[in-house]
Amino acid sequence: MRTFQDGGMRVPVKLWADGVTVEQAAMEQIRHVASLPVVGPHVAIMPDAHWGNGACVGSVIPTKAAIIPAAVGVDLGCGMMAGRTDLSVNDLTWKMAATREAIEHQIPVRVWEQEFDDAYARILAKHPKLREKPTWTQLGTLGTGNHFIEVCQDLEDGGVWLMLHSGSRGVGNRIGTYFIERAKEQALKLDRAVKADVNLSWLDEGTPLFRDYVEAVGWAQRYARRNRDLMMEQVVSAVKEVLGRAFKADLVAVNSHHNYVEERAGLWITRKGAVSAKLGELGIIPGSMGTRSFIVRGKGNSESFESCSHGAGRSMSRGAAKRAFTLADHARATEGVECRKDKGVMDETPAAYKSIDAVMAAQADLVDVVATLKQLVCVKG
Repeated sequence: MRTFQDGGMRVPVKLWADGVTVEQAAMEQIRHVASLPVVGPHVAIMPDAHWGNGACVGSVIPTKAAIIPAAVGVDLGCGMMAGRTDLSVNDLTWKMAATREAIEHQIPVRVWEQEFDDAYARILAKHPKLREKPTWTQLGTLGTGNHFIEVCQDLEDGGVWLMLHSGSRGVGNRIGTYFIERAKEQALKLDRAVKADVNLSWLDEGTPLFRDYVEAVGWAQRYARRNRDLMMEQVVSAVKEVLGRAFKADLVAVNSHHNYVEERAGLWITRKGAVSAKLGELGIIPGSMGTRSFIVRGKGNSESFESCSHGAGRSMSRGAAKRAFTLADHARATEGVECRKDKGVMDETPAAYKSIDAVMAAQADLVDVVATLKQLVCVKG
């Protein structure tokens, strides 16, 4: 970890990136965030950092009496879920293709629950513009982009883990986008100049808009967690269907957000592409679809605000990846993994991501590795 602070930055930045490249565009976003009057005592940047909308992905941003909606982002509550089963890799031999097909058949599902309907109705009553599109049809669905479902092998003992990555889907995006615009309007109304980037406008604690945002984000985070729960149920059901028998699927269970905000010790801690890594807390750091992933245990490092990376992090944009690699490149990179090998997933090919080994090495003071996992099956939305 290194600390730096240069011209225009109000607070220092602590950067966990030894041996990892952070592109210039992301560094500019980091400087912008560190210049804001509501940010401090410092900003923590994880080794998977890369450019994102509003703020750099891989940021941990503490704010005093304020929240920056664009720093939280629009994929509200997005996160990971994993469970260790009592299966071994031998149980799935010759059944990888059938397992992938069964999972793809089971998900997406269409589910809605009254708990979310009632709470969302209260938010809509105050902010009716959020009613533009249907909401309930996406609970229990995967989504596209970097969202995935995987069956993984524990490289130490051959055990099988089930893992997935998803969030609050379209409704979370709509909530995030809406409040980013409200924050920008508020800044204009207050004649508050956000010189670095108007998208980094903030909401002040104690105002009705701030309270409504916290309520809406909390709802989206609960929605995202329930979304993952429902999908994991369907994944377990799909694998049982293939095997023709029941098995235990929660010997070890991890479920954590990596795009969210929480209050702690008088600060609002925003993690945009970062995972809570409190002392003893389990987390998930996935690699790309052809590499490795890690179950980790937090070390409670206070300098990172008890956080770690949320994955490998992109090394190039989606468009650049599509131009740089061929289907043959992708097939070689995902050899041995039952997954899509078509043009529709070229932006997710492993070479579009940083080295997960380098990322893990750069944050050795943040987490300990509990299990190292290798993909057997990967389902992309």
